[in-house]
Amino acid sequence: MTKRELVIEVAKQLGFTQNDVARIVQAAFDVITDSLADGKRLEIRNFGVFEVKTRDARIGRNPRTGEEVPIPEKRVATFKPGKMIKEKVENSRPEAAAQ
Repeated sequence: MTKRELVIEVAKQLGFTQNDVARIVQAAFDVITDSLADGKRLEIRNFGVFEVKTRDARIGRNPRTGEEVPIPEKRVATFKPGKMIKEKVENSRPEAAAQ
């Protein structure tokens, strides 16, 4: 599902205009992004947790030459699904996901 499809679906469910929903969805994404950029953890009960984790520096390998390459430490955004999402996915039918 794309952002546009999300906007259309939410607008249909709530009876709002797509324009209003698009602004709300973008505002929510902005808050999540800004919070993560500030290193904050964002927990939405029964939905999941967005947080920033630090990946340690390590030594990688160039697959073409076999040469060792240092990979620096970096911060990455992660999402851990909550109970509601886990249960819904676990109990879903695979053919429903293909639609």
